[in-house]
Amino acid sequence: MNTIEQKILALRAELREHNDKYYVQDSAVISDYDFDMKLKELQDLELKHPEFFDANSPTQRVGGAVTKNFETLVHEHRMYSLDNSYSKEDLQDWEARIKKMVDGEIQYTCELKYDGASISLTYENGVLEKAVTRGDGFQGDNVTANVKTIKSVPLQLKGDFPPRFDIRGEIVLPFEGFNKMNEERIEIGEEPYRNPRNTASGSLKLQDSGEVAKRPLECLLYNLTGTKLGVETQFDSLEKARQWGFKVPDAAKLANSIDEVLEFINYWDIHRHSLPYETDGVVVKVNSLQHQEELGYTAKAPRWAMAYKFQAEQVSTRLNSITYQVGRTGAITPVANLEPVELAGTTVKRASLHNADQIEKLDIRVGDEVYVEKGGEIIPKILGVDLTKRDLNSVPTVYISKCPECETELVRQAGEAQHYCPNYNGCKPQIIGRIQHFISRKAMDIDGLGGETVALLVKEGLISNYSDLYVLTKDQVIPLERMAEKSADNLIQGISQSKNIPFERVLYALGIRYVGETVAKKLAKHYKSIDAVMAASQEDLVNVDEIGIKIAESVCAFFASEENINTVNRLKSFGVQLQMSEAQLEGQTEILQGDIIVVTGVFEIVSRNELKKLIEDNGGKVSSSISSKTSYIIAGANMGPSKKEKAEKLNIPLISESDFLLKLKV
Repeated sequence: MNTIEQKILALRAELREHNDKYYVQDSAVISDYDFDMKLKELQDLELKHPEFFDANSPTQRVGGAVTKNFETLVHEHRMYSLDNSYSKEDLQDWEARIKKMVDGEIQYTCELKYDGASISLTYENGVLEKAVTRGDGFQGDNVTANVKTIKSVPLQLKGDFPPRFDIRGEIVLPFEGFNKMNEERIEIGEEPYRNPRNTASGSLKLQDSGEVAKRPLECLLYNLTGTKLGVETQFDSLEKARQWGFKVPDAAKLANSIDEVLEFINYWDIHRHSLPYETDGVVVKVNSLQHQEELGYTAKAPRWAMAYKFQAEQVSTRLNSITYQVGRTGAITPVANLEPVELAGTTVKRASLHNADQIEKLDIRVGDEVYVEKGGEIIPKILGVDLTKRDLNSVPTVYISKCPECETELVRQAGEAQHYCPNYNGCKPQIIGRIQHFISRKAMDIDGLGGETVALLVKEGLISNYSDLYVLTKDQVIPLERMAEKSADNLIQGISQSKNIPFERVLYALGIRYVGETVAKKLAKHYKSIDAVMAASQEDLVNVDEIGIKIAESVCAFFASEENINTVNRLKSFGVQLQMSEAQLEGQTEILQGDIIVVTGVFEIVSRNELKKLIEDNGGKVSSSISSKTSYIIAGANMGPSKKEKAEKLNIPLISESDFLLKLKV
């Protein structure tokens, strides 16, 4: 190695160390001037010797890359949402559920919930490989070039890091930096930014990374994801992440009970206003990673974590009018149109009134002064009415009886909270809504086709249901408003490519009421094809794992419609995937058909998730708790004593990991 290369490598290492001390540890040891001089020296050397270029050099943080279209990347490990709680009782109920599912003492890690833009960073051999936004949890946007400009994101790790892992966190904009940005905008006559959270989120999608570099963003990390991470608890993982060079907030605390959790919550509910960043609550996590594995996930959230939300900000304003929206299923939602009011950093003009019962319960009337808050700091909701300011001549609200769009008489089924428009095939918002659902990211994910374009296509009479998309031509769409030749090409190509979307997502895309992503997967896996789903009776459907009577009735009603059957047959004729592919069916058997299996303990040959997948792929059902219906338990090391005791009491057999794999001939 020559002396120039040695000098460059030494300067990079020194600057990384100073960068870590200044931006991560808040303990600078040299002046800004000295740092800048060393950085300039490195820049000069790299300029003269391009053969030693390194994309992760400290000199590359100034940005400059321009990204016109952010590539969509699938998360290697899904980014889940968190369930919310608002009271001590919510947390106690959560703890009671946990204690039924895991053995031993439960500790909790309490962390502040920072309000920013969620991010997932992937490191390979200690080097930042990619940064991806949360997106819909399954896939997000590749914003690596922009995130590399954030000084608190290490480009090269130090210490005993795993060979490959993800780390999740929030990109935040500290109040001080946000206020300074707004002062500069006001000075040049531009509108100030609304709030730090939205500004941080918007910064990640700026096309010029050089502009992102100018913004004082920070990245606060809180969750390691991957395999063989070398840690056993959440609290230890935070300490490890700090040692590797990540900026991990030091407010986290271990708690041995919900009472100790509440002490942490009560302290920060008062002291959060002195923090340099926006925060809207506390995240409570089961500390043991083995317990986390045992608890697993629901369709949307981990069972081992709970977000406790601080009391939301509340304001009062005038209710100007009530209008009614029609959803894709025909459900009618009343909307309160409000006198615009500032609330938690945004201007609120509308809020959902949910249904007729809610309007009656609040006795809400046009002209009332109403109390509004942001539920979970996101969705505005009306809490009540200030009756002291009510006009004596005000008139009670009478809920509409006809569809606001097509004038069809509304119906309300017994036990249902909402009114519905039954004009399934003739009500424009329902038609548009169903097609918008069909093309959405979690469904057919049709590139180049957005909600506004769908509305335009329906309005122009070019489509009346989602199967019509597959006969659209470029010549038909080019005359549409804001449709250039390139856009038309992308739209037609996107529709064509959607024919490769797997059956389970097509089934979800059909928009059958109550059939969400999880139910669609269950039905697709059980029936393997749309023909088998269409032929299934209500009794057959109810016998499928997790399919209740309401879902079964809805599926049967959907396929009782001749128009729906015709639409499905058209999709089939266009080559849309309406059965499981050979690749999906490969390795699937019915060996474990009818078996209900509990997986518990620590495993050596395959991971817990791989075991669960093997059970499901071979026709079995994974259960999280032991009952008289349990067929047997796959017991790994460290199986809890209470689970063992319960298994013995119920005479449930225990088998080892290797015996189970032998049973499947894996």
